[in-house]
Order: sequence, then structure tokens, then C-alpha cells
Amino acid sequence: MMVSVYWAEAGLEKSNFKPKEFLQSFGRRKSRKLLITKQNLLEDSLPDYLIDLSKLFLVGQKFWLEIGFGGGEHLAGRALANPEITMLGCEPFYDGIASMLGHIKREGIKNIRIFNDDARLLLKALPDKSLERVFILFPDPWPKLRHQKRRIVNQQTLDLLARVMCEGGELLLATDHVDYGVWMLEHLQADPRFIWQANEPEDWQNPPPGWVETRYQVKTTLEGRKPMFLRYVFSG
Repeated sequence: MMVSVYWAEAGLEKSNFKPKEFLQSFGRRKSRKLLITKQNLLEDSLPDYLIDLSKLFLVGQKFWLEIGFGGGEHLAGRALANPEITMLGCEPFYDGIASMLGHIKREGIKNIRIFNDDARLLLKALPDKSLERVFILFPDPWPKLRHQKRRIVNQQTLDLLARVMCEGGELLLATDHVDYGVWMLEHLQADPRFIWQANEPEDWQNPPPGWVETRYQVKTTLEGRKPMFLRYVFSG
């Protein structure tokens, strides 16, 4: 049986969300057939790491969110380097979730919680001003013109982020797709609530401090595509 979102355990009411409220920003949820080891991880371990909003938010806790964590390398690295921070990760692709669970098990990570559906559903449910950092790294570029409306970086997402981000919070985006990079800049530069932290080309050509390289980034580099890194601070 394939694992689905545990809405009750997560403290979310699925009926509160309209099925077509958001255009789907991701493709498939799973490969044709999961390896048995990954299937076992999903069935046996995922329920232990799903986000439970009814228990998660305690006074004094700090939260960072990665939207679309892929294979989990970046989020796992951040979690290990910042054990005092609770890391929230959204990823609908089951192979990626299983890879993340593998990182958690192998490296003994205690401070990661997972939401295995559209990140915007989680953003709607989070408390106001609850996130100190948000990462959107190498999202699906949806390169065809007719599909660009599915891109996760859009005004609707920025409005959701503006409610849940703390004043002075950081939004970090990365892409190796030139057109999507321009798209990101156009949307963020048009929103005065987000202030670009770049003074010279090196500020967006090189990864910021604390960066954790992902398998996808290694692949893009080998294929000759140079990523851009866009760092914004939320002004409140």
C-alpha cells in the first residue's frame, strides 16, 4: 500500500482545502516501481516523521522550511549543522521522501519533519510569522510556455510566504534554468516585501554561506549549466 498524507495525524483538516485551489507545480509522485527498501522506509518510518501541527509549534522553537527537498541532501545537511532548528521539508515525490528517510536513519537526524504533499497546503496551515528561513531550490522549471503557470514561484506563493515568514526572515531560491531565474527575479523584484541581498554578480553566481550541494546541482555542473542563487530578506 502506498503511503499517503496522514492528514489527521498532521493536525490538518483535508476538507479545508479546495481540490483545485492550486495548480499542481510538480509532476509524478512516484517512479514506475519503488525499490523494496524504499517502499519499506515509506511504510515503516514516514509516519514517525510527518509534521504534526498540533504538537510541533512550541514557544521558543525555530523553524526553517524547504519546499521540494528532492533527494534530501540539502535539508539533511542543514539539519545536521543546525540541531537547534526544526527543519520542515515538503516533497510529494515518494522516491525523494524515501531518500530523505534514509538520510535521517543513517545520520541519526532528530530535527526534520516531513510534509508529503503540495507545500502550499502546509503554508496555509502554518501559524503567522513561524518561519525564519525558506528554501526553494531547483524547482521544476516547467519550461514550456503553456505550463509556466504551474511554476511554484508566483505571486500566490509569495503571498502565502509573507504571512508565515518572520520579519527579517530569509528566502533562498536557486535554479539552473535561465528563463526561470528571470521569472523568479521579475516576481520577487515586483514585491516590495522581499529585499534582494545582492550587490554584485558574485552574490548570485555563488552559493551563500552554509550551502549544501545536492546531487542535482552536481549533475547540472557536469552538464555545463551554472546555477544562480537568489537570496531575499522578508521586510515584514
